[in-house]
Amino acid sequence: MAPLAQAQEGDPVLPYRPSVASPAQLPVPGQLEFEAGGLLSKTDDMRRASLPYTFKLAFTSEWGVLLEGEGIVRARDDTGRRETGVGDTSVVLKRAFLLDSATALGLELGWKLPTAKDSIGSGKSDVSLNGIFSRDLGAVHMDANLNATRLGASEPGTGRVQTGWAASFSTPVSARWGATAEVSGTRLRGAPATAQLLLAATYSPTPRLAIDIGMARGLTAASPDWSLFSGLVVPLGKLW
Repeated sequence: MAPLAQAQEGDPVLPYRPSVASPAQLPVPGQLEFEAGGLLSKTDDMRRASLPYTFKLAFTSEWGVLLEGEGIVRARDDTGRRETGVGDTSVVLKRAFLLDSATALGLELGWKLPTAKDSIGSGKSDVSLNGIFSRDLGAVHMDANLNATRLGASEPGTGRVQTGWAASFSTPVSARWGATAEVSGTRLRGAPATAQLLLAATYSPTPRLAIDIGMARGLTAASPDWSLFSGLVVPLGKLW
């Protein structure tokens, strides 16, 4: 029982996984949190596997920063060619507006660095702005996101600004188990729209550890056929 008691000491984590939508709230100030997982997706004859990660640190309850990316990516295109390497990296500055105990607004400014080779990433930097509305609806927590990304690289005949949306709903099922359902999508001028449905389960043996597993299914022809994922959220330490 001693290791379990030690794991329960300290502030709880605030998972951003497994949904696409981000919550408006930030983690406990000064606590460095680490999120990591595995993601496998299939689009027509193409398959992609990656190890996404996120480091989260809040300076105050209103300001924080995120460093996120993909540690390793393995992709296979429709010709059978395989590519392996690190993915792109993003730095996100986040501002939270805590309206009351049940409602919060958020704003994220992100910059994607082209750390992946061109065969895996776009080879260009992107800049994004994401607006967030989070609210507790009884036992259900809702996160709604609306964002715009100026793409550094785009296909001929398509726009340079991609808009995205997501609405996530999560609820506890028991003392340690929870469930999440989400719909999300993107739109770009001159390109087919994407949309997907995500379903996930979360398990928290202690307030300082969250484990998730789930799947997503594409709702349009341009979306990935399906995705499978699993991951965890843990604190790395209290910096102040």
